[in-house]
Amino acid sequence: MAILLALVSMCSTLLGGLVAVRVGDRRHLVLGLAAGIMLGVVFFDLLPEALAESEHVILGVPDALLATVFGFLTIHVIERAVAIHTGHEQEFGSHSHGFQSVGVLAAAGLIFHSMLDGLGIGIGFQAGASVGVAVAIAVISHDFADGFNTFTITTLYGNAHRRALILLGLDAAAPVIGAVIGTLIRVPAETVGLYLGYFAGFLLYLATADILPEAHAKHPSRLTLACTLVGATFMLGVAALSH
Repeated sequence: MAILLALVSMCSTLLGGLVAVRVGDRRHLVLGLAAGIMLGVVFFDLLPEALAESEHVILGVPDALLATVFGFLTIHVIERAVAIHTGHEQEFGSHSHGFQSVGVLAAAGLIFHSMLDGLGIGIGFQAGASVGVAVAIAVISHDFADGFNTFTITTLYGNAHRRALILLGLDAAAPVIGAVIGTLIRVPAETVGLYLGYFAGFLLYLATADILPEAHAKHPSRLTLACTLVGATFMLGVAALSH
């Protein structure tokens, strides 16, 4: 099941890349919805499950919550290290062909965390079917934005469409590889809790620091906000039904 859902995530990534060519002026609504779904997964599924699996307290804080902070900071450090942010493309301005490697490096970062997304699906199913499905929904939603950004960032820095499409294909395959690894490797229950907390921080950063700012960058509209609320409410309903 984890691998099948990862294949759906692969299709979502490819769709995001293809939509990047044609979406025009409506992408902010799609990104707002994706961000709401991701926030709902973090607070209604991942964190409760991570805390339930957590057995240790460090300095008065459950270790799963410390893992959440670590996950948040990990992706932040990665983005700062490559000196690029996936959102706010308009702030980058025009780029010469000398910056092609920057676009490729940014795409490589997206491919890497797409593999972590798939790993999250596989490990999520080890914690339970409902957790696995919730993680998969978040990954599928978020990978649409990943595919969108992989194509956009790569071409923005002067890379040809053919190279951008190759990187998009690698980004689409990455969650499937991660899901296979997460399915084959059995993880102790306590470690599952830590990873779910870590992955919650990972998603929290992507939703709040990447996708939401990008959604509101050119269209700070109430409709975008409404899409975010719809996404979060949808995941609240999913969590209620699963329990």
